[in-house]
Amino acid sequence: MTTVLITGPTRGLGRATTLALAHNPKLHHLLLVGREGPALRGVGEEARRYGVDVHEIGCDLSRLADVRAAAGVVRSLVDEGRVGPVDALVANAGAMTTDTRLASADGYEMTFAVNYLAHAQLIGDLVDALADHARILLIGSNTYHANVWRRLLHVPAADWRDPVELARPAGGEDNPGTEAAGVAYSDAKLAILYYAHELQRRIGEKAGVAVFEPGWMPGTALGRDAPEPVQRIGRGLARLPGVATPERSGPVLASMALDDRWADVRDGAFVVRGKVTEVKPFAHDRDREARLWDATAQLLEAARR
Repeated sequence: MTTVLITGPTRGLGRATTLALAHNPKLHHLLLVGREGPALRGVGEEARRYGVDVHEIGCDLSRLADVRAAAGVVRSLVDEGRVGPVDALVANAGAMTTDTRLASADGYEMTFAVNYLAHAQLIGDLVDALADHARILLIGSNTYHANVWRRLLHVPAADWRDPVELARPAGGEDNPGTEAAGVAYSDAKLAILYYAHELQRRIGEKAGVAVFEPGWMPGTALGRDAPEPVQRIGRGLARLPGVATPERSGPVLASMALDDRWADVRDGAFVVRGKVTEVKPFAHDRDREARLWDATAQLLEAARR
């Protein structure tokens, strides 16, 4: 009885992936972890129309206490035999704030908190609830490095610093601006690559870890905090030929969770729109990866106090 958990299932890539999962005959149990409300209940009801057993688990990923509670619900469902052990955990939820002074409930910079820390907490809490040879899928982004097109579009690359510093909200009275917000997003995505490599070393044969890059998807809910003129531009760009969309990328992510062709993908493999792709050399760094692991434990423990 195949069980898949996905975070952020109500919009954009998450919603498209959820419905593609539900449509796959291999799936039996679907665990939807997202903000409580009509959107979560709505996507759950839509998934049930395909005959899937769906459990909606309310969780605000910007609150680590909520994440821990959601993991507790999942463990209870598994322990009680209401669902099988988790065969695939899809860490889809993401955010990109426009003001890096904004802090999560635990005091961490919001983009880093939601994209990275929340999923590190969830995965760490659910290792014992995973099936043998499970799949852990994280969402990455090519914005971790700069190329010609990103420079033309003023999309900033990561500016890696110690993870404790990355988790600290910006200070001062003035908003540091869109450049800083873009760097924070790219830093969080580089953190996901480093984490994926270290997680695979730590988890061993228990699960295969991969990072999915869905492609550039302008106009999605990820940019919902941006000014309306910027959002309008994004919606216009989304209609250009060749631009990724949730409807195109969601089924690929669902396939990675369930289909045999992806069963052996592991070691933090970077999958760009369905193709395994080499990351830049600096995205493999054993010292940074080990430091990130230790700092993450420190940050998550501090949030419990």
